[in-house]
Amino acid sequence: MADVTAATFDALAGRLAEVEGYLHLDERRLEVRELEAKSSEPGFWDDADSARELMARLASARDDVSAIEAARAKLEDARAAFELGEETGDEDLLAESASLASGLEHDLSELELSSWFTDELDHGDAIVTITPGQGGLEAQDWCEMLFRMYQRYCDRRGWKVTVNDAVPGEAIGLDRATFTVSGKNAYGMLRAEQGVHRLVRISPTDAKKRRQTTFAGVEVLPVLPDDVEVEIDPNDLRIDVYHASGHGGQGVNTTDSAVRITHLPTGIVVTCQNERSQLQNKAFAMSVLRSRLYEMELARRAEELDELRGPKRDIGFGNQIRSYVLYPYQLVKDLRTGVETGNVESVLDDGDLDRFVVGYHRWAVGEERAS
Repeated sequence: MADVTAATFDALAGRLAEVEGYLHLDERRLEVRELEAKSSEPGFWDDADSARELMARLASARDDVSAIEAARAKLEDARAAFELGEETGDEDLLAESASLASGLEHDLSELELSSWFTDELDHGDAIVTITPGQGGLEAQDWCEMLFRMYQRYCDRRGWKVTVNDAVPGEAIGLDRATFTVSGKNAYGMLRAEQGVHRLVRISPTDAKKRRQTTFAGVEVLPVLPDDVEVEIDPNDLRIDVYHASGHGGQGVNTTDSAVRITHLPTGIVVTCQNERSQLQNKAFAMSVLRSRLYEMELARRAEELDELRGPKRDIGFGNQIRSYVLYPYQLVKDLRTGVETGNVESVLDDGDLDRFVVGYHRWAVGEERAS
């Protein structure tokens, strides 16, 4: 936003007012006061789990209120600098005004994105699983490339990544990767990535240097809060333990610590091997199983499987949500939204995914409002 005018600030003020409405700012302020009062009551920490849950809600409400107030202050400062710069002809003030307006535009985009997340699970953590599709060994390499891309994206957003299962491929790449992402709005943001991802490039394993098209599937599940009940009959489970696999070295556990849980009625199979103990691996695998069964139950009740995970499709031609082309030209394009960039390196190597994630949610909100 190099040049700003009075209309620029009117437009920003309009966006800010809309965000305040989306976030129900007055209600959030009231919620802060009520939660602060409860946290000051005698015996508040007697029930540690309930206390931690309340404090998390308080922190979230405070964040929303402070973000809006900071945006309001930035808008006032930017407008004041612009008006004074226009009046005095001070180029430094005009430049400061433009810089503040640009920063405010970014802040409003983040606030708008957060306001679109209406499900409570959107604000929580996510479990991401990447699996290779069509393309043979090349697909396993693509699986690992996506794994690295998402790790860098999470770093950019300040999210914590815990790798739960990373199974090496036959010769290159990964046969599967599962990781938990912890941070504000992690599930809401990352569910934009669920689907089939297509890579076009010159094959690094082909001596004739032919072009290769490969696919990988990304599944994104919410981490369910403890108060979400999912009934699982122990008699419906088959639990197997085995040696953890890996690239070798001291980090590989030599005991039977890896866990595979099969839910017999549905055929769902969940594995975890990256934790140090069998007990920890079993706990994580059960967490993933709970999330998958919860998702299936929601879909059954709504009679719309598309609602959370989209229709079941092969991880191959015709089903991709995004294409990453490295040859004969360079382009990353989301086929749902039309968002694209020629800077493939920034996406794959640096995890610069915000334009695609934000673009998806803006598109999804527009589709919902139009229907």
